Amino acid sequence: MSGHSKFANIKHKKEKNDSAKGKIFTKIGREIAVAVKEGGPDPNQNSKLKDIIAKAKANNMPNDTIERSIKKAAGDGNAVNYEFVSYEGYGPGGTAIIVDGLTDNKNRTASNVRNAFTKGNGSVGTQGCVSFMFDKKGQIIVDKEECSMDADDLMMIALDAGAEDFSEEEDSYEIITDPEVCSTVSEALTANGVALAQAEVTMIPQTYVELTDENDIKNIQKTLDLLEDDDDVQAVYHNWAE
Repeated sequence: MSGHSKFANIKHKKEKNDSAKGKIFTKIGREIAVAVKEGGPDPNQNSKLKDIIAKAKANNMPNDTIERSIKKAAGDGNAVNYEFVSYEGYGPGGTAIIVDGLTDNKNRTASNVRNAFTKGNGSVGTQGCVSFMFDKKGQIIVDKEECSMDADDLMMIALDAGAEDFSEEEDSYEIITDPEVCSTVSEALTANGVALAQAEVTMIPQTYVELTDENDIKNIQKTLDLLEDDDDVQAVYHNWAE
């Protein structure tokens, strides 16, 4: 994965998100609603909700907004029923893309996702066609500029809390966890005053694909932009080494 900075991608995502924070908060609110409906409003009894709260905090979602979302989901019997959907497919140059969504209209979402792939000269495949190229993991990113703690101390806190791996990159630290303990490790770090740039359960590519053709780069960017702008799409994972 030489030369590929995950944190650069996250900063790029965050910059786009900062101009559309309301959209991000809406998507996280939708995830909270589904998690509360499935497992109840207590994050200590609902690990999925706990993970989403960690993700919300890393995206600077205010605590009162998070609490309001949980209360609303717990008390709203007339809320829209969202279904989880997932699509897998191929972008240009043999890149692999996974799209996760929450929708109240599967036909609309499927059509939009297919359109995004087609416009980027890619294609939607069958379930399982690319997901085997990714590992489901908790991923926590710490911006070095925001962290005054020594790398060894940071690593020990993370490992003591149950992290699997710790790595140092040029501009950030990356902590990898089993999905089940992502929120536990996040809480241990924040309790020690560490600001998190990202904390979420994600799909991490086992290998990355370099694109050199300008058309391929334009096409995959077009696909990713269309997907990320879709209200039904919660997350997009890919193995393009941007």
